[in-house]
Amino acid sequence: MQGSRFAFGPFVLDPGAGTLLRNGDPVAVGYRGLKLLAALVGRPGEILGKAELMDAAWPGRAVEEGNLTVQIAQLRKLLGPAGGEWISTVPRVGYRFTGAVERPGRTKREPLPLPSNPSIAVLPFVNFSNDPEEESFVDGLTEDLITDLSRTSGLFVIARNSAFAYKGKARDVREIAEELGVRYLLEGSARRASGRVRINAQLVDAVRGDHLWAERFDRSLEDIFAVQDEVTGKIVDALLGRLRAPPPRNRPKNLEAYDLCVRARKLIDDSPQTAREAHLMLTRAVSLDPEYAEAYRWLAMNHWMRWVHWGEPIEPNRSIALELARRAVAIDPNDAGCHWVLANLLAYERSFDEADAEFAKAIELDPNEADTWATLSDIAVLAGRVEAGLEHIRKAFRLNPFPASWYYLTLGQAQYAACDYQAAVETLRRDETYRTSSRRFLAASLAQLGRLDEARTEVELFLVGNPHFTTRRWAETEPFRDAATLEHFLDGYRRAGLPE
Repeated sequence: MQGSRFAFGPFVLDPGAGTLLRNGDPVAVGYRGLKLLAALVGRPGEILGKAELMDAAWPGRAVEEGNLTVQIAQLRKLLGPAGGEWISTVPRVGYRFTGAVERPGRTKREPLPLPSNPSIAVLPFVNFSNDPEEESFVDGLTEDLITDLSRTSGLFVIARNSAFAYKGKARDVREIAEELGVRYLLEGSARRASGRVRINAQLVDAVRGDHLWAERFDRSLEDIFAVQDEVTGKIVDALLGRLRAPPPRNRPKNLEAYDLCVRARKLIDDSPQTAREAHLMLTRAVSLDPEYAEAYRWLAMNHWMRWVHWGEPIEPNRSIALELARRAVAIDPNDAGCHWVLANLLAYERSFDEADAEFAKAIELDPNEADTWATLSDIAVLAGRVEAGLEHIRKAFRLNPFPASWYYLTLGQAQYAACDYQAAVETLRRDETYRTSSRRFLAASLAQLGRLDEARTEVELFLVGNPHFTTRRWAETEPFRDAATLEHFLDGYRRAGLPE
């Protein structure tokens, strides 16, 4: 599990965070230059063709080759005297990065203790189709199996993010189980072709090295969700015996809508650009299948993120998001994901009693849903229930040991609220969370520790990605219900120098 940063000479490049540092100081590099540099240092020693580089910096756009030449020249100038040596020109072909590049890695984790309940992780199924476009379908199958198992009372199920951390990696099952803190692993492969789906699945006891169950399915594509239910049932029988099944989950009636939703899941929170792609896909999905609850749920989150994270107008995004979330819950009242999305939106509406009830319902339906616990942590901290917030985010991390970056933002926020500023700094400077949206909490934590120069640097970096941020708008839109907690955050923001 390597970090996303690249170190060469006096420079550290963090493509995800959008920063280039020279001896710890930020270097002003443009968006295109950053993309080009990331492509080059990501494959040191390799020759990258001009077309490939232009696609990295101008994806989906036709641009003149002279634009690439100008950007490379600017990069060499920014990197200083050694720039011309690091980026070498391969005549009539492209460019190559010739410098030594290091990638700071993540230290090996200690094995996590096993829960008292039977514990399982569903590893990403392998795409056995000859068509790489089928990768999303196979990933969607894995995600749905995780969701179905997660809803089963008595099981401890690892979340999607952590399971997919092992995608494409050949690892020993015992080592994976130790890192995730589970006893059982589900492995498999799938192939969709000619209107049929073929699935191989096997359940492994990673502690003993035994295969508890294995089966092959060859069915019509229209039966894909029945196959998912059958696989889930057989796993539950193997681990728990015959139990009362959880309430049925809403399934899409249109397979094209399902494919669009599966693809949108991966795009919804990466960036404003990918979020817009996800919006188009989800809008199409609900038009194809007006009774598809999950598509409405993600479309609601898409509109919420527009005004909370991407700086777009509050209205009509806020009211549309709430309407879509209520629609999702009405279609499928048994989907925990629909309930926690609605709960989050209700908190932003200051309808706190209703939000608390929706969070409780989500946990009742699926106590393994890590995103519910992480979101609940955020809302609890802003309510002044800091210890509860810390407990919730720790539970989320246990269910999702390799989570999305916003989990670390939520943890850092909770640590700041608990006045544990040094812990917050350590959390928010991790590779996984060093993103523009988390730097405001990092800046506030550094300011509270009296490290004002560092805080000012983080504010500058934060404002590059959030040029319209103001403390006042943030305070007005975040769902605070505790005045002392709000004032504590505002104090850190003011000390750090964030704009009023």
